[in-house]
Amino acid sequence: MNNHDTNYFGVILEEIRGQNQAVLEAVSDMQKHVAYIPIMRHDIDVLAQDMKVVKAAIKDLSRNQIRA
Repeated sequence: MNNHDTNYFGVILEEIRGQNQAVLEAVSDMQKHVAYIPIMRHDIDVLAQDMKVVKAAIKDLSRNQIRA
């Protein structure tokens, strides 16, 4: 291999390293965001239950207003 080929391969390897680093950073960021999904799922479940209570209360109030 001559000097030109060595330089070319060095440039290619550096480009691959940079791309790999970008992928690793993206995966790391995604892992941080994904860690919050169980917490968010729990919060959504609690909100859904609360909305059922609110809906039932509104229906009850509406029935009472119609009777009055």
